[in-house]
Amino acid sequence: MTATTLEAEKPQEAGATLELFNPFQPGFDENPYDHYRTLRDTNPVQEHPMGFWFVSRHADVSALLRDARLSVADHNLAPGPMRDQYEKLIANAPVKLVTLLDSDPPDHTRLRSLVGKVFTPRAIAELEPMVTELVDDALDRIADAGSVNLIDALAFPLPFAVISTMLGMPDTDPKRLLELTETLVIALEPVADADVMTSIVDAEVELSAMMREVIAWKRNNPADDLLTALIQADHNGDFLSNDELVAQILLLFIAGHHTTVNLVGNGVTALLRHPDQLALLRSNPDLIGNAVEEFLRYDSPTHQTRRITLTPYQVGGREIPAGAMMIACLGAANRDERAFGPDADVLRIDREQARHHVSFSVGAHHCLGSALARLEGRVAISRLVNRFPKLALSGRVRWNGRINLRGATDVPISV
Repeated sequence: MTATTLEAEKPQEAGATLELFNPFQPGFDENPYDHYRTLRDTNPVQEHPMGFWFVSRHADVSALLRDARLSVADHNLAPGPMRDQYEKLIANAPVKLVTLLDSDPPDHTRLRSLVGKVFTPRAIAELEPMVTELVDDALDRIADAGSVNLIDALAFPLPFAVISTMLGMPDTDPKRLLELTETLVIALEPVADADVMTSIVDAEVELSAMMREVIAWKRNNPADDLLTALIQADHNGDFLSNDELVAQILLLFIAGHHTTVNLVGNGVTALLRHPDQLALLRSNPDLIGNAVEEFLRYDSPTHQTRRITLTPYQVGGREIPAGAMMIACLGAANRDERAFGPDADVLRIDREQARHHVSFSVGAHHCLGSALARLEGRVAISRLVNRFPKLALSGRVRWNGRINLRGATDVPISV
């Protein structure tokens, strides 16, 4: 049986209870994938009582991510719980920043054309020696310690250092910058607590002010770095404004940082839990590129993204009204046996279809920094497993409890 033939489904039995997406059920933090499988099989396109639509099958998720008729701008939401939450956020936010994540054409097209001039394949490839040096320094410290939490020792500091170095950041308070970005990243999760929302807004205000100072300094001190390139990026005489520069830098520090943390942390965890795949990678080191794609598929660093309907929209045999929030579940789509075959829940670093994952989205909103995350993941994981032949888990892996940017916070290893 091929993956495509699995599209035929048994009809839902009359009177059967349709399960709803519930990230608060016991065990979800450790393993959301059993729940995702149930949703895909029984209720793949569902109208949720919380006011959004939830889509979980790969074909449906992939199609809606590619559909240019859909929006990512929250002001297109119809009146309801999602619109109320958006208006409350806007009302409390003195800083109005627009990133590639929440803009539609023509604004998105313009922003992407300018930022894309900097994130070229050649520019990313040139970062490999710097990434390798940072990784090797971290591995030296791990060797000296013998036993560490992989997240603290490598996965978390690496992308933060890479982003800071490639931007050419001047002397700032790195500890405070990290604290603020850690607060702001919570905005990518469902937030209902008013105090938490206030802390997010405060962090955005302080970070924005910090970045404006950095940009002003960089205009007077240009160098061969990413921030100078962003400032000077020119598209037919058009340049990024100060607000746009601030927004893209914050996006890089927030989404770009945590995506790579989760790729490295989740990827190494998966590999150490599958000794046969670890042995396969060591015996075939050229598999590392495909292995990174399989890590991205098997335990996605980002589990959800959103689209908003502008007109009634058909997906999975359901019609979704205009102005509705659709949650595309990337984590569920990446484990769909209809796309990846009956062993979709198995880690296979030589999987031929691994690159069909949707972890970095697809279409016009495909992640512009995906090549950088792949580079960091490839260098970090390959050098880790090759440096330490006795690498092993030495304790329980703990997870961060997030619904969207789900990742490990503790990966105890011994070398």
